[in-house]
Amino acid sequence: MTSTTVLTGERGDLLQTLREQRGFLRQTVDGLTDEQAALRSTVSELCLGGLIKHVTIVEQRWMRFAVGGAEAMEAEPVDWAGMFRMTEGETLAGLLDEYARVAAAADELVATLDLDASHPLPVAPWFEPGASWSVRRVLLHVIAETSQHAGHADILREAIDGAKTMG
Repeated sequence: MTSTTVLTGERGDLLQTLREQRGFLRQTVDGLTDEQAALRSTVSELCLGGLIKHVTIVEQRWMRFAVGGAEAMEAEPVDWAGMFRMTEGETLAGLLDEYARVAAAADELVATLDLDASHPLPVAPWFEPGASWSVRRVLLHVIAETSQHAGHADILREAIDGAKTMG
């Protein structure tokens, strides 16, 4: 998909909604230092840089699922605890660059994948046994996940410097 490609209808709506939620999340970290992005500003383990890292990994994994199912999704190991915090050497700019790269790749897929194609979900206690998700359902899940974490990020940011990015 080139920058001049305009998606309409359902694809356009899904992509526009996902881009809007990504934008809310990115806006939440605007102007922060690496130290602020790594700060745990509430009693939780969450930090803003960790949320950026988490949504990046989640979007990337679900897009792999959309293309190749559970096996593709689980092809690379995940550090479940580490994905929610910034590790030594990570920068907010680097995390945002990776998020932009993953988002661009996902946008390309939204333009081309069959939204009705479906794959069985990975075996996990949080998924209904034997259930399958369509590419459409995957996109809705990524939108919901991004939206939820944009709200978390807003709370974390407000605890750091009082900035309210979503209201």
